[in-house]
Amino acid sequence: MKRVQIFLAAAVILLLNPLTADARTFKVASISPDGTFWMQEMRAAAEEIKKETQGRVKFKFYPGGVMGNDENVLRKIRIGQLHGGAVTAGSLITIAPDVSIYELPYLFDSLEQVDYVRSKMDAGLLSKLEEKGFVSFGLAEGGFSFMMSDEELQSIAKVRGKKVWLPSNHPVGEAVFESADVAAVTLPISDVMTALQTGLIDTVITSPIAAIALQWHTRIQYVMDEPLTYFSALLVIDKKAFDKLNEEDREVVRKHMTAAFTKINQQNRKDNVAAREALLNQGIRFVELTPASRQEWRKAGDMAMKNLEKQHSYSDEAYNMLMKYLDESGKAASD
Repeated sequence: MKRVQIFLAAAVILLLNPLTADARTFKVASISPDGTFWMQEMRAAAEEIKKETQGRVKFKFYPGGVMGNDENVLRKIRIGQLHGGAVTAGSLITIAPDVSIYELPYLFDSLEQVDYVRSKMDAGLLSKLEEKGFVSFGLAEGGFSFMMSDEELQSIAKVRGKKVWLPSNHPVGEAVFESADVAAVTLPISDVMTALQTGLIDTVITSPIAAIALQWHTRIQYVMDEPLTYFSALLVIDKKAFDKLNEEDREVVRKHMTAAFTKINQQNRKDNVAAREALLNQGIRFVELTPASRQEWRKAGDMAMKNLEKQHSYSDEAYNMLMKYLDESGKAASD
């Protein structure tokens, strides 16, 4: 009889408070070290979400790469060990290729172009990602990436003699290096610092802000002052887990995490400018390419672009839209 009473009491509580059935703690991993602006903003958003949902929705973060690189994080999401991750757009190329289309080599000439194209395409790309089973809240700019090394690099021939790092599962980088006939060392991002320290690699391609955040700048002396790619990152949550929340709580999560990633996107641009100045102040030299070297690298980039098109990594719709908006951005700049 006592058990029946307990059961009935529990049933009454659930009827009076149906939203408790939707309570969930999202386990989210990131390569970003704790204390960075990324983590601060995600944690702040999580606190607001917890308050507004009266504790029904919580986030538990695993920063600093403790859950492995992006590929490992995505695998752990698939098998249910994690619910989400803050990952680079490029790591999603096998899941939703169009999301990584901004990483095509030598795509943008300026940040003004970036802003114009993204204002037209971001929403559609994230919608396609959701169709593939991941909810996201906006792309956060990582910025332009540059080749950084322990010695001055100009020609492709010079780079062929270096130990250049390439992230695991990075088709764009593979296509560029293959076109330039450069043999790269493939490693997860979590192993890069150790590889730089031991001499396994001596050259990386990354943004100024990432070079400083990950401490790679302590192992390099020169930067090839030629943007190679534009990259971004985003928080992805397994859609099946997200859809278990009631509609009201889903909207709360979207509101606060979207606001957080808008701030991160804006702050990263400022931080990349500051990071470039910091690298210069530490004696790291930014080396401008000669016209001949620039032409050589651009030719390799064009070949890589064609190879990626042949692989059908991106949908025709996304690629054609990208080219259309790039053309429009160029015309707008000349007006």
